[in-house]
Amino acid sequence: MTYCVGLLVRQGLAMLADTRTNAGVDSVSTYRKLRIYGNDGRRLITVASAGSLSTTQQAMERVSLGFVAPDSGELESLDSVASIHRAAYLVGQAVRFTRDEMEGLKQGDINFDATLLVGGSVGGEPTRLFLVYSAGNFIECGPDTPYLQIGETKYGKPILDRAMTYDTELDEAVKIGLISFSSTMRSNLAVGLPIDLMIARSGESRARLVHRIDDHDEYYRDLNDRWSAALRAAQTSIPRPPYR
Repeated sequence: MTYCVGLLVRQGLAMLADTRTNAGVDSVSTYRKLRIYGNDGRRLITVASAGSLSTTQQAMERVSLGFVAPDSGELESLDSVASIHRAAYLVGQAVRFTRDEMEGLKQGDINFDATLLVGGSVGGEPTRLFLVYSAGNFIECGPDTPYLQIGETKYGKPILDRAMTYDTELDEAVKIGLISFSSTMRSNLAVGLPIDLMIARSGESRARLVHRIDDHDEYYRDLNDRWSAALRAAQTSIPRPPYR
């Protein structure tokens, strides 16, 4: 299990992903699920993944090296795409091809599905964010709901619904995203630190920040403590129900 979120506001894009992988209660490890391609001023393509680790690894290797795209018949890769929309399409096709190959080798009750977030900007285009499904199809994030989640989404969704708007300042959106992670990790041990974070200004093809938040991160520890205290204070301040 995992948790990843992409936050797309007027000022730019933030993408966050945890690093915990589970193969049972006695098999917990750390793996980077936030990948960044380009980040050179010409192209910034950020991919966060949830689901089958083997599917994700092979699919991203395929789209990094290049493969023949089914709609164009040409060899394409993340290094050659002309837009972030095309990057989302290629990632979707790579995941679909990889999943179909693995299904042919399937033995037992194994799920090879994977979902991914693909965001960024190529060549100075407006920054965009997509959610890619295992079937290869994808949807785009829009101003009405300026975030996308994958993985263990339910615990972190309420704060995003209540606090996030398209006009939320980018740094404030990052704070809300981290509170969403704090709420998720409080209720689900399958999601855990470190958290990988990428922040980019709108229309820019170079990240403003790439950062890993671990157990020793003072800001995250303070945020986690303050959020818990604020919830307790809010709960205490609400009058008890009058029902008798």
